Amino acid sequence: MLHIHVKGGEFFNEDTNEFLQVKPKTLVMEHSLLSVSKWEAKWKKPYLTKENKTPAEFRDYIRCMTITPNVDPKLYECLTAEDYRIIKQYIDDSHTATTFTSMPGSRVNSMFHRTITSELIYYWMVVNNIPTEYEKWHLNRLMTLIRICAIENNPKKKKMSRKAIYQQNRDLNAKRRAKYGTKG
Repeated sequence: MLHIHVKGGEFFNEDTNEFLQVKPKTLVMEHSLLSVSKWEAKWKKPYLTKENKTPAEFRDYIRCMTITPNVDPKLYECLTAEDYRIIKQYIDDSHTATTFTSMPGSRVNSMFHRTITSELIYYWMVVNNIPTEYEKWHLNRLMTLIRICAIENNPKKKKMSRKAIYQQNRDLNAKRRAKYGTKG
């Protein structure tokens, strides 16, 4: 969960050419499947794409993330550039210690290289018997769990051959030597 304290006061909205009187409030937010679902229902397009959101779309996503009750809609107009930076950083954070090693030709890798909507994620949750309460988890953490389920439940799960393991280790060692400028 993310907490952002928005200072109250009088602000000028250049879009509407009016002054806004806003009381200070702390917004509690969660980047979750539930937030994405609300946003997609309103905007009628997938949230999880590489294209940048317009300022209005991103501000509305922040509204969808907010779990604080009874927030004055004008409060979102008072978010600072620093608030936006913190929110973006929170959204991008993995919120997990799990990392993945890419496996060439893996069905799991290709599973996440397509347009993903909230309904598809809910489908993955149903297929993997993930309780619906997890829709409130940080989205990146939920996606990691889904990816782990796909890897572990893959009936064609193959172990790497010794030759492949040795090649992978050689490649990793070469990358590390290049990164740190060492010889061995």
